Amino acid sequence: MKKGNPYGTHRVISPKGVLPQPADVIDNDMEIYDNEVKINVKTLNIDSASFTSVCDHACGKKPADITSDEDKKAVADTMLGIVAKAGKHKNPWTGSGGMLIGTVEEIGPNWKGDLKVGDKIATLVSLSLTPLVIDEILEMRPAIDQVDIKGHAILFQSGIYAKLPDDMEEGLALSALDVAGAPAQAAKLCQLGQTVLVIGGGGKSGLLCLYEAKKRVGVTGKVICAAGSQKSEDRARNLDLADEYFHMDATDAVGMYEKIMELTDGQLCDVVINCVNIENTEMASILTCKDDGTVYFFSMATSFTKAALGAEGVGKDVNMIIGNGYTKGHAEVTLQVLREHDGIRKLFQEMYA
Repeated sequence: MKKGNPYGTHRVISPKGVLPQPADVIDNDMEIYDNEVKINVKTLNIDSASFTSVCDHACGKKPADITSDEDKKAVADTMLGIVAKAGKHKNPWTGSGGMLIGTVEEIGPNWKGDLKVGDKIATLVSLSLTPLVIDEILEMRPAIDQVDIKGHAILFQSGIYAKLPDDMEEGLALSALDVAGAPAQAAKLCQLGQTVLVIGGGGKSGLLCLYEAKKRVGVTGKVICAAGSQKSEDRARNLDLADEYFHMDATDAVGMYEKIMELTDGQLCDVVINCVNIENTEMASILTCKDDGTVYFFSMATSFTKAALGAEGVGKDVNMIIGNGYTKGHAEVTLQVLREHDGIRKLFQEMYA
C-alpha cells in the first residue's frame, strides 16, 4: 500500500508543491493510501456562498428559487463538472467547498485515530480539499444547500471530523456542523458587557452566533441582529436571541453604520461577526466596529483585499479575523447549542433536517 503525507500532498496533481486546498487539481482515485480513510458519502452540505454561486452560474437563480427539474439538473451538471475537473468540490468562483456526512468504509493501516469501519461521521474539513467522486446525484435540497449523492471521499490523516451524535438526526447535526466554526469563535471572542453585532443574524450560522454572543455578553452587554430580510429578522426575533433587531442590505455600508450609531448611541460595537453569503459586505462590518474592536469574517464571500484596503481607506484600526472554520471544540460547542435551546433545535429540525 502506498504511503501518504499527513496533509494529503501526495494527492496534489497541479500545481506541484501546494497543499490540497489551494491546488487546482487533486487525485480522486478511491484506492486509499496507508494513512487515509475512505468514506461512503451520503450527503454533501455545500457552503452557503459556494452554493449560491453555483446556482447563479448554473441557471441565474438563487438556491431558494431552484425548484424545477430543469434547474436542478443544471446545478447538478455544474457540480459534476467541478468535481470532474478538480477531483474535489472546490467552487471555481468562490474557492470554497462545504462538508459531508457518510459512513467509514475503509481505514488505512497507518491511520491514527478512533474511527472504525461503519462509523457515521461528518467531515469538518472543506470539500475544497477533499478527494471526491460523485457517481450519481440522488436528491437536491437547494434551499438548504444539501445534496444527497452516491459516491465516495477521502479523509487525510490531518483531517478533522465528528462522529454523528446519537441524540439527533443526521440532517440536523449536518446543518449545524457545517457552520461549527462560527458559534465556537463567537464563544471565544464575545465577553461580558460587550456590544456585539451579527450581520446575517437570521441565517443558519448567524442564529448560532447570536445565541453564543448573548450567552457570553450577559445582562450588561448588548447583542444586535442585522438580518437580510424581514423574514430572517422575524426568525431571530421569535427565538429571542438578541436585544435589537433590524434588516438591511449588508452591502449598504453607510446605511449600516448609521443604524448602528443610532442603536449604540454613537459607541459602535466591540465585536462584529459577518455571516452573510454575498459579496461586498466588508465595509459594513468594518465601519460598525469600534477602533481596537474585532471583526470576524465567517463569510466565505469575504475579500481580503477589500477588507484590508477598505479599513485602511477609512482609517479604521480594527482587528480582523479570517473565518477559520476550525477552532478547538467547535463541534461540541455547536451541537451543545442545539441541546440547550429548544427553539433553535426545532427551527433547524424544520428547516434543515
